[in-house]
Amino acid sequence: MNPPAIPPARAKGASVIVVGGGVTGLSAAWWLARAGADVLVIEKGIVGWEASGRNGGGATHHQSPLFAEEQRLWPQMDELLGYPTEYQPKRVRVALDERQMEELQVGVNNTRGQGFAVEWLDARQVRELVPLAGDNAVGGAYFACGGHANPQRTVQAYAWALQDLGGRILQHTEVLGFTRLADKVTAVQTTAGAFACDQLVVVAGPQTGILSALLGTEVPVTPARAEMIVTEPLPLMPIGGVDGNYLYGRQTLRGNLAYGGGPHEWLPVGRGSEATRPSSPMARNIAKRLAELFPKARHVRVIRSWAGIIENTPDGRPVIDRLPSAGNAVVATMSSVGFGLSPASGRAISQIVLDGRCGFADLSSFRLSRFGNLAPNWREVLGWVPPETETDHAGAA
Repeated sequence: MNPPAIPPARAKGASVIVVGGGVTGLSAAWWLARAGADVLVIEKGIVGWEASGRNGGGATHHQSPLFAEEQRLWPQMDELLGYPTEYQPKRVRVALDERQMEELQVGVNNTRGQGFAVEWLDARQVRELVPLAGDNAVGGAYFACGGHANPQRTVQAYAWALQDLGGRILQHTEVLGFTRLADKVTAVQTTAGAFACDQLVVVAGPQTGILSALLGTEVPVTPARAEMIVTEPLPLMPIGGVDGNYLYGRQTLRGNLAYGGGPHEWLPVGRGSEATRPSSPMARNIAKRLAELFPKARHVRVIRSWAGIIENTPDGRPVIDRLPSAGNAVVATMSSVGFGLSPASGRAISQIVLDGRCGFADLSSFRLSRFGNLAPNWREVLGWVPPETETDHAGAA
C-alpha cells in the first residue's frame, strides 16, 4: 500500500505517534482513532512486513488475560473494520501420542476456566473433524471458541480502517531517536524529520528493546526467525484451524495448508529484514512434521515458504506498560503471539494511553517491572544466541 499524503497543517506530528506498523501497532492506532485521537503510525518498512503478515493466523490464546476479549472481538472484526479479515471460528488440536494428549490438558483447563466450551476427542472423532488426519492420531480437543484469520488481509484491514478514520501511516521511515522535555517525549526523530507528539506508543517488534533503551528503560527482547510453509490447495476440511505436532496454522479459504512452528533460529539483536529470507532446513523440518500431522496430505507439494522476525521476552509473556523513564510513553511487545490477540491488545493499549489503565482485563502480569532483577547476560543463560554458521542453523532444525 502507498503511504497517504500528510496534509501540510498536520505534517509536523500528531497527538499520538505509534512507532511500529505491525498488527498490534495498527490495532492500537485504529482503536485510538475510533476514540477520536489524532494518530500517526511510523513504520520503518511496509506495514505488516515482518511477523504480522507472516504467521499462522491463530486466534486462540487461552493463556492470556486478554483471551476473553480476544474471543469477544474476533467475530465482530470484519464489521468493525469494514474490511475482510477472513476470520473463521472454531479450532481443533490434535495429539499424535500420549505425551501430546497430556500437554493439551493445560489449554483445556485454561479455556474452560474462562467460561468457554471445550470437548475432548477420541481418535475416531479427530478423523471425522480432520479428514487429513491419519491412524497415528490418538485424540485431541475441539474448541468451540478461537479460530483463525488471514494475517495479510487483517493487516490490510487495520491499515485501511485507520485511514478511513483520519489516521495516517508513514512507511519506509526509520525512527532514529526522541526529543524529550523533562520526563516527556515531545518529538520522534526519523529519517523523514521530526514529528511532534503528546503521547507515544512504541510497539516495534524486535526493535522495541533498542528504541525503549533510547528512552531510558530497555524492554528485554531478543529476535528470532519464525518460518511458514504453504502447500498446494486441498479439499476444504470442516474446520480450517487445526494445530498439532508442535505446529500452528490454518487451511486457507482456497484450500492451502499454511503452517509453521519452531525451533526458532535466534538472530543478532537489531537484525534487519534480510532475516525474513526462509532457510531450507527449517522448511524441511516443518514439512516433515506437517506430513505426520496430516498423513493424507503427505503427497502434496510445498509451493512457497516465508519467514518473519518475532521477538521474545525472557519469560515468553507480553509487555504492555508505561515506561517508568518516560511518563507519556507506552511500550508493548506481544512476545511472538501478537496476531491473534491484536483486537484485544490494541484496545488495551489505547485505553492505557487515553485513560491510564485497561478497563476490561487485569494486565498486571504484563508489567515491565517483573524484569527488575534480570541478569545482563540473560540471552546467554537461556541459550538464545545466534548460531555461528549456516551449519549450526541446519543442526538446530
